[in-house]
Amino acid sequence: MFLGLLSRARTPHAGSASGGPLRAAAASVVVAGLVLVGGAVPAEAATTYSASLRTAVKSLPVAAESNAGYDRAAQFGTWNDANRDCQNTRAEVLQNESRASISFTTSKRCTVKGGRWITTWDGRVHTSATTVQIDHTVPVHEAWGSGARNWTKAKRVAFYNDLGDHRALSAQTSALNSAKQARGPESWMPPRNRCGYVGEWVAVKIRWGLKVDSAEKAALTRIAASCPNVALTVRKA
Repeated sequence: MFLGLLSRARTPHAGSASGGPLRAAAASVVVAGLVLVGGAVPAEAATTYSASLRTAVKSLPVAAESNAGYDRAAQFGTWNDANRDCQNTRAEVLQNESRASISFTTSKRCTVKGGRWITTWDGRVHTSATTVQIDHTVPVHEAWGSGARNWTKAKRVAFYNDLGDHRALSAQTSALNSAKQARGPESWMPPRNRCGYVGEWVAVKIRWGLKVDSAEKAALTRIAASCPNVALTVRKA
């Protein structure tokens, strides 16, 4: 069975009622070694991509990036509450990633206050939710220029709030997330876990069918060449 590329450790909050951990777990499950009878191809096979990291990078289609007309709020919306439990996407990610029981700001349990998060870009431990931001692995500005401008508004909102693959969103140290802004691997990389970061970037691009520009692909190819050529499995959105 292929394993997700350098997957971030997820230790769900034991008391969470959000269902977030189940969504994250389901996104990484894929059955390998299927025997096809009579040429029939399961529907799942058409929506699951599996390859080595370097092959996955090579497969990314190249196109010039076009960011004309970008408006984050108008085109992607904001954190939503898909399951109507009063906890938005930020709260769901914080619960999924906390390595200890979490606390909330009020008795309604809508907004996360504390827990224990180890941010993968720098290895720091955080106990207050105020010190982390939720990062879009592929920034929404990058997504817009790489193909999302041609999507429906509903699909862009789904991308913004993607809880279906744990590689799409993550809690990171606020200062580093602010430093990254909308830059891709060709102009910004985290100080730690660079191979994991590249794998996550490639996985999100494949999941959402996004293209890469030539500078981005060159950077991904160069970095991947120095990383373990691990297996990457992606369930397409």
